[in-house]
Amino acid sequence: MVGLRLNVPFRRFWLASTVSDFGSYLTTLALSVLVLLTLGGSPLDQGMVNAGRWAPYLLFGLFAGVWVDRFRRRLVLVVGDVGRGVLLTTVCLLALAGVLTVPVLVGLIFAFGVLALLSDAAHQSFLPQLVPRATLVRANFRLQQSETAAQLSGSAVAGALIAAITAPFALLIDALTYFFSGWVLLSLRQVESNRHPPRAATSTVSRISEGLRWVYGHPRLGPLAIGSPIWFIGSAVLGTALPALVLLELGLGALGLGLILGCAGVGTVIGLSLSLILDQRFGTGRVMVSMRLLQPVAVAGIALSPTMAAGKSISSGAVGPNPADWPASLWLAVAAVAVGQFVFGLAMGVEGPLEVSYRQAVTPDRLLARMSATMRSVNRGMIVVGAILGGALATAAGAGAALWSAVVLMVVAGLVLAFSKFRTARIEHDALSDVEALA
Repeated sequence: MVGLRLNVPFRRFWLASTVSDFGSYLTTLALSVLVLLTLGGSPLDQGMVNAGRWAPYLLFGLFAGVWVDRFRRRLVLVVGDVGRGVLLTTVCLLALAGVLTVPVLVGLIFAFGVLALLSDAAHQSFLPQLVPRATLVRANFRLQQSETAAQLSGSAVAGALIAAITAPFALLIDALTYFFSGWVLLSLRQVESNRHPPRAATSTVSRISEGLRWVYGHPRLGPLAIGSPIWFIGSAVLGTALPALVLLELGLGALGLGLILGCAGVGTVIGLSLSLILDQRFGTGRVMVSMRLLQPVAVAGIALSPTMAAGKSISSGAVGPNPADWPASLWLAVAAVAVGQFVFGLAMGVEGPLEVSYRQAVTPDRLLARMSATMRSVNRGMIVVGAILGGALATAAGAGAALWSAVVLMVVAGLVLAFSKFRTARIEHDALSDVEALA
Protein backbone atom coordinates (compact mmCIF):
# COMPACT_ATOMS: atom_id res chain seq x y z
CA MET A 1 0.00 0.00 0.00
CA VAL A 2 1.50 3.33 -1.07
CA GLY A 3 1.62 5.90 1.74
CA LEU A 4 0.10 9.32 1.24
CA ARG A 5 3.54 10.95 1.18
CA LEU A 6 4.58 8.74 -1.76
CA ASN A 7 1.25 8.99 -3.56
CA VAL A 8 2.07 11.58 -6.25
CA PRO A 9 -1.48 11.89 -7.69
CA PHE A 10 -2.86 12.54 -4.20
CA ARG A 11 -0.15 15.10 -3.46
CA ARG A 12 -1.03 17.04 -6.64
CA PHE A 13 -4.72 16.80 -5.83
CA TRP A 14 -3.95 18.03 -2.31
CA LEU A 15 -1.98 20.99 -3.69
CA ALA A 16 -4.79 22.01 -6.04
CA SER A 17 -7.35 21.71 -3.26
CA THR A 18 -5.23 23.74 -0.84
CA VAL A 19 -4.73 26.63 -3.25
CA SER A 20 -8.41 26.84 -4.17
CA ASP A 21 -9.39 26.59 -0.48
CA PHE A 22 -7.30 29.65 0.28
CA GLY A 23 -9.04 31.55 -2.49
CA SER A 24 -12.49 30.41 -1.33
CA TYR A 25 -12.10 32.07 2.06
CA LEU A 26 -10.89 35.18 0.30
CA THR A 27 -14.05 35.23 -1.84
CA THR A 28 -16.38 34.57 1.10
CA LEU A 29 -15.11 37.61 2.95
CA ALA A 30 -14.74 39.76 -0.18
CA LEU A 31 -18.36 39.16 -1.21
CA SER A 32 -19.62 40.27 2.21
CA VAL A 33 -17.59 43.48 2.05
CA LEU A 34 -18.53 44.04 -1.60
CA VAL A 35 -22.27 43.81 -0.87
CA LEU A 36 -22.49 45.50 2.52
CA LEU A 37 -19.88 48.24 2.12
CA THR A 38 -18.90 48.74 -1.55
CA LEU A 39 -22.43 48.41 -2.98
CA GLY A 40 -24.13 49.73 0.18
CA GLY A 41 -26.45 46.74 0.38
CA SER A 42 -28.45 45.40 3.33
CA PRO A 43 -28.06 42.08 5.16
CA LEU A 44 -30.97 40.84 3.02
CA ASP A 45 -28.98 41.74 -0.12
CA GLN A 46 -26.08 39.75 1.24
CA GLY A 47 -28.45 36.88 1.97
CA MET A 48 -29.67 36.96 -1.63
CA VAL A 49 -26.09 36.80 -2.94
CA ASN A 50 -25.35 33.88 -0.62
CA ALA A 51 -28.58 32.21 -1.75
CA GLY A 52 -27.57 32.65 -5.39
CA ARG A 53 -24.28 30.93 -4.66
CA TRP A 54 -26.00 27.84 -3.26
CA ALA A 55 -29.27 27.77 -5.23
CA PRO A 56 -27.80 25.39 -7.88
CA TYR A 57 -27.49 22.72 -5.17
CA LEU A 58 -31.21 23.04 -4.49
CA LEU A 59 -32.23 23.12 -8.16
CA PHE A 60 -29.80 20.70 -9.82
CA GLY A 61 -28.07 18.87 -6.99
CA LEU A 62 -29.77 15.51 -7.46
CA PHE A 63 -28.74 15.47 -11.11
CA ALA A 64 -25.10 16.39 -10.44
CA GLY A 65 -23.97 12.90 -9.50
CA VAL A 66 -25.55 11.41 -12.62
CA TRP A 67 -23.96 14.08 -14.83
CA VAL A 68 -20.55 13.64 -13.22
CA ASP A 69 -20.75 9.87 -13.71
CA ARG A 70 -20.84 10.47 -17.48
CA PHE A 71 -17.50 12.30 -17.59
CA ARG A 72 -13.99 11.83 -16.31
CA ARG A 73 -14.03 13.34 -12.86
CA ARG A 74 -10.70 15.09 -13.35
CA LEU A 75 -12.12 16.85 -16.42
CA VAL A 76 -15.09 18.07 -14.40
CA LEU A 77 -12.73 19.44 -11.73
CA VAL A 78 -10.56 21.27 -14.29
CA VAL A 79 -13.52 22.86 -16.08
CA GLY A 80 -15.03 23.86 -12.74
CA ASP A 81 -11.86 25.60 -11.61
CA VAL A 82 -11.24 27.48 -14.86
CA GLY A 83 -14.88 28.50 -15.19
CA ARG A 84 -15.03 29.90 -11.65
CA GLY A 85 -11.84 31.84 -12.28
CA VAL A 86 -13.43 33.45 -15.35
CA LEU A 87 -16.59 34.38 -13.43
CA LEU A 88 -14.70 36.00 -10.55
CA THR A 89 -12.59 37.97 -13.03
CA THR A 90 -15.83 39.22 -14.59
CA VAL A 91 -17.16 40.35 -11.18
CA CYS A 92 -13.92 42.24 -10.56
CA LEU A 93 -14.02 44.03 -13.93
CA LEU A 94 -17.70 45.01 -13.58
CA ALA A 95 -17.11 46.36 -10.07
CA LEU A 96 -14.11 48.40 -11.20
CA ALA A 97 -16.17 49.79 -14.09
CA GLY A 98 -18.86 50.88 -11.64
CA VAL A 99 -21.64 48.88 -13.33
CA LEU A 100 -21.96 46.00 -10.88
CA THR A 101 -25.34 45.76 -9.10
CA VAL A 102 -26.69 43.27 -6.58
CA PRO A 103 -28.97 41.51 -9.15
CA VAL A 104 -26.08 41.16 -11.62
CA LEU A 105 -23.85 39.85 -8.83
CA VAL A 106 -26.52 37.30 -7.85
CA GLY A 107 -26.62 36.04 -11.46
CA LEU A 108 -22.85 35.68 -11.75
CA ILE A 109 -22.60 33.98 -8.37
CA PHE A 110 -25.39 31.61 -9.39
CA ALA A 111 -23.28 30.52 -12.38
CA PHE A 112 -20.32 30.19 -9.99
CA GLY A 113 -22.48 27.91 -7.84
CA VAL A 114 -23.37 25.66 -10.78
CA LEU A 115 -19.68 25.01 -11.44
CA ALA A 116 -19.03 24.54 -7.72
CA LEU A 117 -21.84 21.97 -7.54
CA LEU A 118 -20.35 19.83 -10.31
CA SER A 119 -16.84 20.19 -8.90
CA ASP A 120 -17.98 19.16 -5.43
CA ALA A 121 -19.69 16.03 -6.75
CA ALA A 122 -16.54 15.09 -8.66
CA HIS A 123 -14.19 16.01 -5.79
CA GLN A 124 -15.55 13.61 -3.18
CA SER A 125 -15.96 10.74 -5.65
CA PHE A 126 -12.49 11.33 -7.16
CA LEU A 127 -10.55 11.00 -3.89
CA PRO A 128 -11.34 7.27 -3.34
CA GLN A 129 -9.80 6.64 -6.77
CA LEU A 130 -6.53 8.21 -5.66
CA VAL A 131 -6.08 6.43 -2.32
CA PRO A 132 -7.10 3.03 -0.87
CA ARG A 133 -10.20 3.11 1.31
CA ALA A 134 -8.10 2.16 4.31
CA THR A 135 -6.38 5.54 4.08
CA LEU A 136 -9.47 7.67 3.36
CA VAL A 137 -9.65 9.07 6.89
CA ARG A 138 -6.01 10.15 6.77
CA ALA A 139 -6.44 11.58 3.27
CA ASN A 140 -9.51 13.57 4.30
CA PHE A 141 -7.65 14.64 7.42
CA ARG A 142 -4.84 16.05 5.24
CA LEU A 143 -7.34 17.87 3.03
CA GLN A 144 -9.12 19.23 6.10
CA GLN A 145 -5.80 20.39 7.53
CA SER A 146 -5.13 22.36 4.38
CA GLU A 147 -8.61 23.86 4.39
CA THR A 148 -8.12 24.85 8.00
CA ALA A 149 -4.76 26.43 7.27
CA ALA A 150 -6.44 28.32 4.45
CA GLN A 151 -9.19 29.44 6.80
CA LEU A 152 -6.71 30.43 9.48
CA SER A 153 -4.42 32.44 7.23
CA GLY A 154 -6.84 33.18 4.41
CA SER A 155 -9.41 35.01 6.50
CA ALA A 156 -6.86 37.28 8.18
CA VAL A 157 -4.92 37.85 4.95
CA ALA A 158 -8.18 38.45 3.11
CA GLY A 159 -9.19 41.14 5.57
CA ALA A 160 -5.86 42.89 5.18
CA LEU A 161 -5.93 42.54 1.38
CA ILE A 162 -9.46 43.89 1.09
CA ALA A 163 -8.60 46.82 3.33
CA ALA A 164 -5.52 47.53 1.18
CA ILE A 165 -6.64 46.79 -2.39
CA THR A 166 -10.49 46.67 -2.12
CA ALA A 167 -12.86 43.73 -2.49
CA PRO A 168 -12.91 43.57 -6.34
CA PHE A 169 -9.15 43.07 -6.57
CA ALA A 170 -9.35 40.46 -3.81
CA LEU A 171 -11.78 38.51 -5.99
CA LEU A 172 -9.29 38.73 -8.85
CA ILE A 173 -6.67 37.08 -6.64
CA ASP A 174 -9.11 34.25 -5.93
CA ALA A 175 -9.64 33.88 -9.69
CA LEU A 176 -5.90 33.30 -10.04
CA THR A 177 -6.01 30.55 -7.40
CA TYR A 178 -8.70 28.74 -9.40
CA PHE A 179 -6.66 29.03 -12.59
CA PHE A 180 -3.66 27.58 -10.76
CA SER A 181 -5.71 24.73 -9.30
CA GLY A 182 -7.08 23.89 -12.76
CA TRP A 183 -3.57 23.81 -14.20
CA VAL A 184 -2.31 21.46 -11.47
CA LEU A 185 -5.23 19.07 -12.00
CA LEU A 186 -4.73 19.20 -15.77
CA SER A 187 -1.11 18.12 -15.28
CA LEU A 188 -2.19 15.21 -13.09
CA ARG A 189 -1.56 11.90 -14.82
CA GLN A 190 -4.83 10.12 -15.49
CA VAL A 191 -5.47 7.70 -12.64
CA GLU A 192 -9.19 7.09 -12.70
CA SER A 193 -10.94 4.35 -14.58
CA ASN A 194 -14.31 2.70 -14.68
CA ARG A 195 -13.44 0.26 -11.92
CA HIS A 196 -16.88 -1.33 -11.70
CA PRO A 197 -18.35 -3.49 -14.48
CA PRO A 198 -20.38 -1.82 -17.23
CA ARG A 199 -24.07 -1.72 -16.47
CA ALA A 200 -27.13 -1.65 -18.63
CA ALA A 201 -28.29 1.80 -19.62
CA THR A 202 -30.72 3.23 -17.08
CA SER A 203 -32.73 6.41 -16.98
CA THR A 204 -31.62 9.49 -15.10
CA VAL A 205 -34.61 9.21 -12.79
CA SER A 206 -33.80 5.60 -11.88
CA ARG A 207 -30.16 6.45 -11.19
CA ILE A 208 -31.17 9.36 -8.97
CA SER A 209 -33.68 7.11 -7.21
CA GLU A 210 -30.98 4.53 -6.56
CA GLY A 211 -28.80 7.19 -4.93
CA LEU A 212 -31.69 8.44 -2.80
CA ARG A 213 -32.59 4.91 -1.67
CA TRP A 214 -29.00 4.23 -0.70
CA VAL A 215 -28.60 7.41 1.36
CA TYR A 216 -31.97 7.50 3.11
CA GLY A 217 -32.29 3.73 3.42
CA HIS A 218 -28.93 3.33 5.16
CA PRO A 219 -29.42 2.89 8.93
CA ARG A 220 -26.78 5.51 9.79
CA LEU A 221 -26.41 7.65 6.68
CA GLY A 222 -30.18 8.19 6.75
CA PRO A 223 -30.29 10.06 10.08
CA LEU A 224 -27.22 12.05 9.05
CA ALA A 225 -28.97 12.99 5.81
CA ILE A 226 -32.03 14.13 7.78
CA GLY A 227 -30.24 16.10 10.51
CA SER A 228 -27.58 17.80 8.40
CA PRO A 229 -29.96 19.97 6.32
CA ILE A 230 -31.34 21.48 9.53
CA TRP A 231 -27.79 22.22 10.64
CA PHE A 232 -27.02 23.82 7.28
CA ILE A 233 -29.97 26.19 7.60
CA GLY A 234 -28.63 27.30 10.97
CA SER A 235 -25.10 27.58 9.65
CA ALA A 236 -26.30 29.73 6.73
CA VAL A 237 -28.14 32.03 9.11
CA LEU A 238 -24.89 32.37 11.04
CA GLY A 239 -22.92 32.97 7.84
CA THR A 240 -25.24 35.82 6.85
CA ALA A 241 -25.74 37.39 10.28
CA LEU A 242 -22.09 37.35 11.37
CA PRO A 243 -20.75 39.75 8.68
CA ALA A 244 -23.71 42.05 9.33
CA LEU A 245 -22.89 42.01 13.04
CA VAL A 246 -19.17 42.65 12.58
CA LEU A 247 -19.32 45.11 9.67
CA LEU A 248 -22.55 47.02 10.32
CA GLU A 249 -23.36 46.74 14.04
CA LEU A 250 -19.87 46.62 15.57
CA GLY A 251 -18.21 48.44 12.65
CA LEU A 252 -14.93 46.52 12.82
CA GLY A 253 -14.29 46.69 9.05
CA ALA A 254 -12.87 44.13 6.65
CA LEU A 255 -9.74 43.49 8.71
CA GLY A 256 -11.81 42.96 11.84
CA LEU A 257 -14.07 40.50 10.04
CA GLY A 258 -11.04 38.64 8.71
CA LEU A 259 -9.55 38.33 12.18
CA ILE A 260 -12.86 37.18 13.64
CA LEU A 261 -13.21 34.49 10.98
CA GLY A 262 -9.58 33.56 11.59
CA CYS A 263 -10.49 32.67 15.18
CA ALA A 264 -12.60 29.84 13.79
CA GLY A 265 -9.53 28.72 11.85
CA VAL A 266 -7.48 28.53 15.04
CA GLY A 267 -10.18 26.42 16.66
CA THR A 268 -10.37 24.16 13.62
CA VAL A 269 -6.62 23.51 13.73
CA ILE A 270 -6.91 22.32 17.30
CA GLY A 271 -10.03 20.32 16.48
CA LEU A 272 -8.28 18.54 13.64
CA SER A 273 -5.43 17.55 15.94
CA LEU A 274 -7.98 15.90 18.25
CA SER A 275 -10.25 14.38 15.58
CA LEU A 276 -8.54 11.03 14.98
CA ILE A 277 -7.73 10.57 18.68
CA LEU A 278 -11.34 11.17 19.73
CA ASP A 279 -12.65 8.96 16.93
CA GLN A 280 -10.48 6.05 18.01
CA ARG A 281 -11.35 6.56 21.67
CA PHE A 282 -15.10 7.19 21.55
CA GLY A 283 -16.29 6.27 18.04
CA THR A 284 -17.36 8.33 15.05
CA GLY A 285 -21.01 8.68 16.01
CA ARG A 286 -20.51 9.77 19.60
CA VAL A 287 -17.85 12.30 18.66
CA MET A 288 -19.93 13.85 15.90
CA VAL A 289 -23.06 14.07 18.07
CA SER A 290 -21.07 15.80 20.81
CA MET A 291 -19.62 18.32 18.37
CA ARG A 292 -23.03 19.01 16.82
CA LEU A 293 -24.35 19.87 20.29
CA LEU A 294 -21.33 22.01 21.15
CA GLN A 295 -21.77 24.25 18.10
CA PRO A 296 -25.03 25.95 19.20
CA VAL A 297 -23.39 26.75 22.53
CA ALA A 298 -20.67 28.61 20.62
CA VAL A 299 -23.21 30.48 18.49
CA ALA A 300 -25.15 31.46 21.64
CA GLY A 301 -22.05 33.29 22.86
CA ILE A 302 -21.91 35.21 19.57
CA ALA A 303 -25.64 35.99 19.80
CA LEU A 304 -25.09 37.65 23.20
CA SER A 305 -22.55 40.13 21.81
CA PRO A 306 -25.01 42.85 20.66
CA THR A 307 -26.40 43.00 24.19
CA MET A 308 -22.89 43.14 25.64
CA ALA A 309 -21.93 46.02 23.34
CA ALA A 310 -24.84 48.08 24.78
CA GLY A 311 -24.99 50.30 21.69
CA LYS A 312 -21.27 51.04 21.72
CA SER A 313 -19.90 50.50 18.22
CA ILE A 314 -17.66 52.12 15.67
CA SER A 315 -20.39 52.16 13.01
CA SER A 316 -22.75 54.16 15.21
CA GLY A 317 -20.09 56.72 15.97
CA ALA A 318 -20.32 55.92 19.68
CA VAL A 319 -16.59 55.16 19.81
CA GLY A 320 -13.58 55.87 17.62
CA PRO A 321 -11.76 53.35 15.43
CA ASN A 322 -8.76 53.23 17.80
CA PRO A 323 -9.08 50.04 19.92
CA ALA A 324 -7.39 51.86 22.82
CA ASP A 325 -10.47 54.07 23.07
CA TRP A 326 -13.00 51.24 23.10
CA PRO A 327 -15.09 50.87 26.29
CA ALA A 328 -15.06 47.59 28.18
CA SER A 329 -18.53 46.70 26.86
CA LEU A 330 -17.35 46.78 23.23
CA TRP A 331 -14.26 44.75 24.06
CA LEU A 332 -16.49 42.21 25.83
CA ALA A 333 -18.72 41.95 22.76
CA VAL A 334 -15.76 41.46 20.43
CA ALA A 335 -14.30 38.84 22.78
CA ALA A 336 -17.62 36.96 22.84
CA VAL A 337 -17.70 36.83 19.04
CA ALA A 338 -14.06 35.72 18.85
CA VAL A 339 -14.44 32.98 21.48
CA GLY A 340 -17.69 31.80 19.92
CA GLN A 341 -16.00 31.51 16.54
CA PHE A 342 -13.08 29.65 18.10
CA VAL A 343 -15.32 27.05 19.78
CA PHE A 344 -17.44 26.69 16.65
CA GLY A 345 -14.30 26.09 14.59
CA LEU A 346 -13.01 23.60 17.16
CA ALA A 347 -16.18 21.51 16.82
CA MET A 348 -16.07 21.75 13.03
CA GLY A 349 -12.43 20.64 13.00
CA VAL A 350 -13.22 17.54 15.03
CA GLU A 351 -16.25 16.41 13.05
CA GLY A 352 -15.38 17.53 9.49
CA PRO A 353 -13.00 14.77 8.38
CA LEU A 354 -14.99 12.13 10.25
CA GLU A 355 -18.26 12.90 8.48
CA VAL A 356 -16.76 12.94 4.98
CA SER A 357 -14.71 9.81 5.62
CA TYR A 358 -17.68 7.90 7.01
CA ARG A 359 -19.84 8.75 4.01
CA GLN A 360 -17.12 7.66 1.59
CA ALA A 361 -16.15 4.54 3.52
CA VAL A 362 -19.65 3.00 3.66
CA THR A 363 -20.66 3.79 0.05
CA PRO A 364 -19.85 1.56 -2.97
CA ASP A 365 -17.72 3.17 -5.66
CA ARG A 366 -20.50 3.13 -8.28
CA LEU A 367 -22.71 5.18 -5.92
CA LEU A 368 -20.10 7.61 -4.63
CA ALA A 369 -20.90 10.48 -6.99
CA ARG A 370 -24.63 10.07 -6.47
CA MET A 371 -24.29 9.75 -2.69
CA SER A 372 -22.16 12.89 -2.63
CA ALA A 373 -24.51 14.78 -4.93
CA THR A 374 -27.59 13.70 -2.98
CA MET A 375 -26.29 14.75 0.42
CA ARG A 376 -24.50 17.87 -0.76
CA SER A 377 -27.44 19.03 -2.89
CA VAL A 378 -29.88 18.81 -0.01
CA ASN A 379 -27.42 20.23 2.52
CA ARG A 380 -26.15 23.06 0.36
CA GLY A 381 -29.65 23.70 -0.96
CA MET A 382 -30.71 24.51 2.59
CA ILE A 383 -28.13 27.29 2.62
CA VAL A 384 -30.49 29.12 0.25
CA VAL A 385 -33.21 28.96 2.89
CA GLY A 386 -30.86 29.91 5.73
CA ALA A 387 -29.19 32.77 3.85
CA ILE A 388 -32.50 34.45 3.01
CA LEU A 389 -33.89 33.78 6.49
CA GLY A 390 -30.76 35.15 8.16
CA GLY A 391 -30.68 38.21 5.93
CA ALA A 392 -34.37 38.97 6.51
CA LEU A 393 -34.10 38.54 10.29
CA ALA A 394 -30.90 40.60 10.53
CA THR A 395 -32.47 43.40 8.45
CA ALA A 396 -35.75 43.44 10.38
CA ALA A 397 -34.68 42.63 13.95
CA GLY A 398 -30.88 42.83 14.06
CA ALA A 399 -28.08 40.30 13.83
CA GLY A 400 -28.66 39.09 17.39
CA ALA A 401 -32.17 37.82 16.61
CA ALA A 402 -30.89 36.01 13.54
CA LEU A 403 -28.12 34.36 15.54
CA TRP A 404 -30.55 33.07 18.19
CA SER A 405 -32.58 31.40 15.44
CA ALA A 406 -29.36 29.70 14.31
CA VAL A 407 -28.87 28.39 17.86
CA VAL A 408 -32.33 26.77 17.89
CA LEU A 409 -31.83 25.14 14.48
CA MET A 410 -28.44 23.70 15.43
CA VAL A 411 -29.79 22.26 18.68
CA VAL A 412 -32.55 20.48 16.75
CA ALA A 413 -30.01 19.12 14.24
CA GLY A 414 -27.83 17.77 17.03
CA LEU A 415 -30.76 16.06 18.75
CA VAL A 416 -31.77 14.31 15.51
CA LEU A 417 -28.39 12.55 15.47
CA ALA A 418 -28.32 11.99 19.23
CA PHE A 419 -31.56 9.98 19.14
CA SER A 420 -30.70 7.90 16.07
CA LYS A 421 -28.55 4.87 15.23
CA PHE A 422 -25.85 7.19 13.97
CA ARG A 423 -24.58 7.69 17.52
CA THR A 424 -23.15 4.13 17.36
CA ALA A 425 -21.40 4.65 13.98
CA ARG A 426 -17.73 3.69 13.69
CA ILE A 427 -15.75 4.09 10.47
CA GLU A 428 -13.51 1.08 11.09
CA HIS A 429 -16.51 -1.22 11.75
CA ASP A 430 -18.91 0.02 9.08
CA ALA A 431 -16.50 0.62 6.16
CA LEU A 432 -16.72 -1.50 3.02
CA SER A 433 -13.65 -3.36 1.86
CA ASP A 434 -12.17 -2.33 -1.50
CA VAL A 435 -13.63 -5.51 -3.03
CA GLU A 436 -17.11 -4.79 -1.68
CA ALA A 437 -16.88 -1.17 -2.82
CA LEU A 438 -16.22 -2.18 -6.42
CA ALA A 439 -18.90 -4.86 -6.54
